[in-house]
Amino acid sequence: MKALSEMPREAPALAPVELDEDEGRKRGMPRWAWVLAILVVAGAVVFWRVRAGNQADTVTYETTPAEARKLTAKVTATGTVAALVTVQVGSQVSGRIQELMVDYNSQVKKGQVIARIDPQLVQAALDRAKANMTASRANLQKARVNADVAKKQAVRSRELRAQQFISQSELETAESAAANGQAEVTAAEGSVAQAQAALNEAEVNLKYTTIVSPTDGIVISRSVDVGQTVAASLQAPVLFTIAEDLRKMQVNTSIAEADVGKLQPGMKATFTVDAFPGEAFNGVIRQIRNEAITVQNVVTYLAVIDVPNPDLKLKPGMTANVTIVTQQKDQALSVPNTALRYRPAPSPDAAAQAPAPQAPAGMRTVYVLRRQPEQKPQPVAVNVRTGMTDGTFTEVVEGELKTGDRVITAANSPAGSTPSAAPSGASPVGGAGGGRGMGGGSRRGPF
Repeated sequence: MKALSEMPREAPALAPVELDEDEGRKRGMPRWAWVLAILVVAGAVVFWRVRAGNQADTVTYETTPAEARKLTAKVTATGTVAALVTVQVGSQVSGRIQELMVDYNSQVKKGQVIARIDPQLVQAALDRAKANMTASRANLQKARVNADVAKKQAVRSRELRAQQFISQSELETAESAAANGQAEVTAAEGSVAQAQAALNEAEVNLKYTTIVSPTDGIVISRSVDVGQTVAASLQAPVLFTIAEDLRKMQVNTSIAEADVGKLQPGMKATFTVDAFPGEAFNGVIRQIRNEAITVQNVVTYLAVIDVPNPDLKLKPGMTANVTIVTQQKDQALSVPNTALRYRPAPSPDAAAQAPAPQAPAGMRTVYVLRRQPEQKPQPVAVNVRTGMTDGTFTEVVEGELKTGDRVITAANSPAGSTPSAAPSGASPVGGAGGGRGMGGGSRRGPF
């Protein structure tokens, strides 16, 4: 206890320790290390900027090889399926429909009775015409008798005048009566002719109350019912529509004026209808009509295509999607249409750049990637003469283009892509249109 009590109650304060400058540098980072770190960061920034600038200056081309392909030029249009011969059966007399013998889809023969109109009014008109005919004949007979009496009286008057028994005026009166009697006979004969014509008309109208089929075929429409009254005043009302033979059909196709010059009678055509989407029907162009049809300033011409229909699948009024092959080649050196539209983008110093070469008349320009000695591939302008096209590829018939040449379809550059559309089936990469065609693929890469 004594030892604890003898200990000091407060600890003495520690004296501050002072470090010299050399000891502080040993504990912190040296100054040269900071300078080195700053230089490394600055170098990395400069390196990445230079590398990004070099990448930005790289032009990326999309190319397709010029190859021999099968080209097929087609003309597409829409049309309507119709019967080869369609007859509208009407009525030339007015009256009430008394009887119908056929209906929709009924097979009919030429001369077959298909409907009857109530003949009572027409029969009454016929009876009236017969009565007028009888009266006219009686008037004619009476006029002839009177004319004969007047003629005889004139003969006797001439004899009496020769003997000086009557005066000259009495002779002239008798002769005038004879001439008048002959005129009445002529008028009566005209009345008989008129009555005969009216009688014939009434008989014909009576026959027209019986409606017969004018041709062999099938009834495709019926416009009246039993008891309905038809009025044949200004024009004959249509009662039935009869298609002559549905085993022979035609397609009435509207051809645009830009394509009508490519078609000729005798060309083969194929078409589909919505009722049988997986089946193609064949036909032959029979006629290209010269009549122009203008609808909203669009001019079309009618092409008539004959189509066999043995299975009766095609029905009048169906919409046909028609394809007509106008030209076809199995091995034609061709390039994509995008290659014909491609033009290099102008350089930044476009004012000092030489103008692009102009193609001769009738020629077109395509650009081909060709490798120069000790240089990377560069676009070279090649003039070609083109032939047929299928809408995606165009035939090259003349020019310095060879099979395997890589024609440029699009390019990516700092100035942007060239304004050319990608061909069918292409997938644009990096904003530039490129194409993948039959027989060759697109290639994209920096050169």
